[in-house]
Amino acid sequence: MDAGRPLRRIYDLGDLSNAGYETTVTASVVELNSIAAWEGVDAVVRFEGQVTLERLSATRFAYQALLSADVLQSCVVTLEPIGTQISRRFSRELHYIPARFDEKGGAVTLGYAEDDTPDEIDSLKFDLAGPLLEEFSLAVDPFPRAGGAEFRPPHDETVEADNPFAVLKGLKRG
Repeated sequence: MDAGRPLRRIYDLGDLSNAGYETTVTASVVELNSIAAWEGVDAVVRFEGQVTLERLSATRFAYQALLSADVLQSCVVTLEPIGTQISRRFSRELHYIPARFDEKGGAVTLGYAEDDTPDEIDSLKFDLAGPLLEEFSLAVDPFPRAGGAEFRPPHDETVEADNPFAVLKGLKRG
């Protein structure tokens, strides 16, 4: 996970028992401001994730979460503030593969051909907030609009006069 993320909650998957683990990740006021700046929205009023972890094997883990957030954005047409509630349930399978290095000391990446594959992790120290932030980023509307807001460009008569087809339009009227 990216070290520049505005919210981090590290959990050692090596400590995960067969009973699993449940926690709630709640952002503080400072973290809410950082998340808003990171995502480019006016404000994040609430950010919370209920996370459940389950050990599937010695190297595989199930991550399930319910993300709940309240976001304040500006309408792209009217600039009015718009409040949005985000609620998203998702799951991921984590596959621990210790970092492998080639003969030059560079990390070797092992990849899958399909999208629906486990997330490969190279450390058991896992950031529980990382997937929450990723899902949050996907859920935020990049072009929010207030109800009924519609963009209408201003009518500019000088542009029409410069149009080479304006003469043809005049002939059609006549």
